Amino acid sequence: MSPADAAVSSPLERITALYPMLAALPEAARTCMVSSGQWLKVPAGQLLFDDHQACAGFPFLITGSVRVSKLAPNGRELPLYRVAPGETCIISSSCLLGRRDYNARGITEADTELMLLPRTTFESLLAEPAFRTFVFHLFSERIADLMQLIEAGAFQRLDQRLAALLLGKGRLLHVTHQQLADELGSVREIVSRLLKGFAEQGLVRLGREQLEVLDPAGLRRMASEGQN
Repeated sequence: MSPADAAVSSPLERITALYPMLAALPEAARTCMVSSGQWLKVPAGQLLFDDHQACAGFPFLITGSVRVSKLAPNGRELPLYRVAPGETCIISSSCLLGRRDYNARGITEADTELMLLPRTTFESLLAEPAFRTFVFHLFSERIADLMQLIEAGAFQRLDQRLAALLLGKGRLLHVTHQQLADELGSVREIVSRLLKGFAEQGLVRLGREQLEVLDPAGLRRMASEGQN
């Protein structure tokens, strides 16, 4: 537990510390939200929800991270977005609003704690302007993220997207070719071939389950090709 977590002991304080917009709710609504919510602790690597599964509720992430992705029939995975503490999941909210099953999967990337708001409480809270604004703001942010994902997939070459993915994570990356392929919605063989080309150009040095960035400026130039 972080010092910030230790400083806020009650469930209501923990939620509003991460989701300050909820402080604008009437006290009765906040109390109802926290008392009806189901608190869950989920280990890393756990399937939190899956395609065609009934939506269990509206999540508020307290700690950890959840990776939301779409799985193709051939087994390839396309990452859509990640949910971090203080954020929530647009797939869950859209399924609740439309009364539909999940159309993606969510997997915890670290030990995760969350509060799951039941459908009935979620629907009643939508009558509160502060909560309704929060949900619609969530939609606008995530739609912008997904538009960037579509734009990258449609207009950027895979080598550009791979170069961009390697930037901003430090000099030494502990990652496999398969993990990079999963991030890009590609296959390991293609990513391995591109990385070998990067290494031949002196951009990276390849190792066992790790990669060293040698020329971040060169990667940055490659990632930005054709954008100007």
